[in-house]
Parts: sequence; structure tokens; C-alpha cells
Amino acid sequence: MTLAIRLSAVGKDYPHFVLKDIDLAVPEGQVMGLIGPNGAGKSTTLRILMGLVHQDRGQVEVLGRAMPAEQTIAKRDVGFVSEDMRLYKSATLAWHMAFIASIYPEWDAKYAEVLVKRFGLRKDQKVGRLSHGERVKATLLLVLARRPRLMVLDEPTTGLDPVARHEVLSSLMEAVTDEHRTILFSSHNTTDIEQISDQITFIDRGHIVESGDKELFLDRWRRVRLEIEPGVALPVLPDVVSTVGSGRLSIVTTSNYDDAMSDAWRTAGARVFAVEPMTLEEIFVARVVNSRAPEAA
Repeated sequence: MTLAIRLSAVGKDYPHFVLKDIDLAVPEGQVMGLIGPNGAGKSTTLRILMGLVHQDRGQVEVLGRAMPAEQTIAKRDVGFVSEDMRLYKSATLAWHMAFIASIYPEWDAKYAEVLVKRFGLRKDQKVGRLSHGERVKATLLLVLARRPRLMVLDEPTTGLDPVARHEVLSSLMEAVTDEHRTILFSSHNTTDIEQISDQITFIDRGHIVESGDKELFLDRWRRVRLEIEPGVALPVLPDVVSTVGSGRLSIVTTSNYDDAMSDAWRTAGARVFAVEPMTLEEIFVARVVNSRAPEAA
């Protein structure tokens, strides 16, 4: 398996925030969604990955190149988009397209024209007169048309309306139909991540909580609704993340459900009346709350 990204025990210390021993591997051709609340460490991780911030410890490799030492070579094949990136306000989109094409020989002029039409942009319009959503789409166009092997996207859909988000996400999914292209996509919007990602990484308070295949998260996590008669004690089962009760009703959240769990609850005297799948957002919240529990204890 060829890795497009590898971070090993990466850390960064700030006065009021610490990025703690980040281990992350993204195989070539995969879309990795990096999910975390605001301030979790997503942007710091991506900026270290891009060589914009130097880690205090640990090793970083991008497309087989050590970062930041070999970032000049690595970045020729990497497209980076962040919500705080700035284009030249007084220049047109056409000027920006010509400028990027002059630097990157892989620039795909035909694909760029397709994206101009898909995103509803005008090449003769100055960037300073574009709306927020149009600026985001223009920036993505400049990255996508380069056909980079790796795209690193830091909250790219923040502030977009539903139609613009759909256009952006569709273009990203199209970009990875080539199995050799890779995307690392950070967001606190789990709906976007769930739509396009193959792999999921949860990050909170500067450390990775869990990382794995998206479909396995969705297949294994369940919310189970139980009715419990007075005096009935639920058995202690592995992989139970939380149990919340109200009167005779209890809701059990498990990270690895199987039918044997329901059998054990019935044997103990409880009635199982619903086993429900969970959204990625619900899984993320449950996983993060559970990981924080030892800190609160």
C-alpha cells in the first residue's frame, strides 16, 4: 500500500494549545475526512502537513517527501485550499487561470473551462467582486484544474449555500475517480465528510480520538432502545459507550453492535424495542464525549 500522507508522533506546542502525538496514514487514492470541533487541531495538522507550520516533534511525509525539508518538490503535486487563502482582488479569474497555467505544466485548460461553467463563474469578473461562495469555487477551480496528486482542503465548504456545497462536493468526488489521486478534507460538517470520504479520523483537543473506514463506523455503531422493569440490572457488555435512562426506558449506545448484545439484554429481563443506525455526526459526538469522560472524572 502506497501512502500519500504519513504523520508519525507529530506534535506542536502553543501557549494555550498542544497538538499531541498525531499518527495519521492516508493511502493513495483515498478520501480522508478529518472531523473535529472548532479548535480541535484540524488546521494546525494541515498546516504542518503543508510545511506552513513546523512541527516540534515527529515525522511528516507527503507523497514520499519529508516535510518541511522537501516541501518545494512535494508541493508541485499538492493542491491546498484554506478558507483564509487570498486571491488578487484587482485581477480577473482569467488572469489567475493564466498565472497558474504558467507555473504548473499539468494545468488542464479544458477541465478548467468545464469548472467555470459548472461553478457559474465569469472569467472576466474581478475577484474582489465575487461573493464568498464564488471565491471559494474560484480557488477550488485553480486547484482542481492543476490535476494534483494530493488535495489538502481545510474547511472548504464553510459558508457555502446548499447548491454551492453540492457543486463543490460533486467536483471533489469526480477528482478522485482516478484511483491515484488523494484528498484530505477537514471539516466540522459531518454531512459533507460522510458524503465523499472513504476514511474517517476524529480529532478533539489536539489528539486523534479514532480513525478508520467510514463504512465500518456506520455499520458497527448503533443506538439501542430498551424497556427495563424495576429491579432489572443490565449486564456489563463490551463496546457499550454510554447508557442513558429515564424511568423504565434506557438508550444504549454501542460502538460494535451484534445480535448477541440484544440476546444478553433480553436474558437479563429487558425488552429491546429498537436498534437504530447512527449518523456520522451522532457517532462523532458520542465518541468525543466518551473520550472526554476520563478528563471530567
